[in-house]
Amino acid sequence: MDNSTIYVRERGNLRRVGDIILAQPKAPPSSSCRRTNPFVLRKEHFIFTYNEEGSLRYTTKSLFDITLLFVADNIQHVDSLVGFPDQIGDRLFVAAEENRVFLNPDISQKALKLFSDAYGDLVLSSLCLRNRFPLLHERITEIKTFHSLKSLDLFGCRLGDDHELFQHLTSTSLASSLTQLFIGGNHLSDVGLQRLTAPIRIMQKGLDSLELLDVSYNPISEIALRYLKCLPKLVKLDASGTNMKLGTGLKTTVWNLLGLIPSEKPLNTFDHSGCKTEGWAEQVVNQWETSSCQMPKQKKMEESRASALRFFGRQKFVREVLNAAPLISENGKEANLEKLHFYKPTANNSISGKMDPSTTKCLQIRNPSCNIRKRKQESNKCDTSRQSPPTKTKRSSSLVFTAEDTDLLNSY
Repeated sequence: MDNSTIYVRERGNLRRVGDIILAQPKAPPSSSCRRTNPFVLRKEHFIFTYNEEGSLRYTTKSLFDITLLFVADNIQHVDSLVGFPDQIGDRLFVAAEENRVFLNPDISQKALKLFSDAYGDLVLSSLCLRNRFPLLHERITEIKTFHSLKSLDLFGCRLGDDHELFQHLTSTSLASSLTQLFIGGNHLSDVGLQRLTAPIRIMQKGLDSLELLDVSYNPISEIALRYLKCLPKLVKLDASGTNMKLGTGLKTTVWNLLGLIPSEKPLNTFDHSGCKTEGWAEQVVNQWETSSCQMPKQKKMEESRASALRFFGRQKFVREVLNAAPLISENGKEANLEKLHFYKPTANNSISGKMDPSTTKCLQIRNPSCNIRKRKQESNKCDTSRQSPPTKTKRSSSLVFTAEDTDLLNSY
């Protein structure tokens, strides 16, 4: 029916159709349809194009595309996507993202968990939140749904010694996937590192695949190194800007506990240039940050954070977060500080050729069989013994609780 005027004769009288008021049926209360007028077709069901003459043409979308839009609009009612092909999951994620589903705090957590359970690291394999602590605190519930991350950068997020994210970092969901963790610049002390690794040291679960750890620019000492013995695959460590000073004692301690040696040159793996957010949800993270800047609003506190507010008081809590000590990188002092990078030597490299005399002497203490008199006859044997770091026993055999661990267990 076009827009021209139509007249009808009814009971001997001529009436215009436009004057007749049609009774529109009411949609049921449980309907999730976004249309307010049931007589108007949805534009999403058509593809509008122009022909060579400039006239507007439209064609209907395929049944698959229409169904995809319907599922994206009602993603909160889907039970599982396990078993669906990756191609369908990708298109469905894009459709949900275009409908701004992940910006809705009521359904965003369930929707992201739905995709993460089905597609794992395809949703997000690397997450960079470096110096973006407001985003972390606002979207922490959604961030916890990414349980297949391989790299997580939380540098400068002001976690402190007791953050609710610690439990997620040491959970079994991230145990087999997370290989790189950056927690530098978070005001993390020895107590905080002890609390972070407590589930690993006590329950022998969590961070099984962690190979790279950044604890730089935190007020930690050599005491915190013993809490890292529970990481079986740790091969690189960044302790720059801490209370540890490079010397014979520190080199011996790191080698005895972790089997790592200091690097003469800064390791490129600790350079922020290679850290970025990768996965289907890359644009979702950007939308979170953009929406929080454009429409700032107070979010309901979780129960764990609400308890902290009740204890400290809201004003003091907000003041401590906003007036926290500035980051090292903001003051431009990071480049002037000494880099303390440690790595595990490979079997085909000679340790003594890459280390200074003081470090070589520390390793010779662990290998007393390599003395001067037998250096010529057992040179190859000594090199082999120096090349291989101290073997780590299984976690079950190193289950020894310290006094600090006992106090920490009693605090739960």
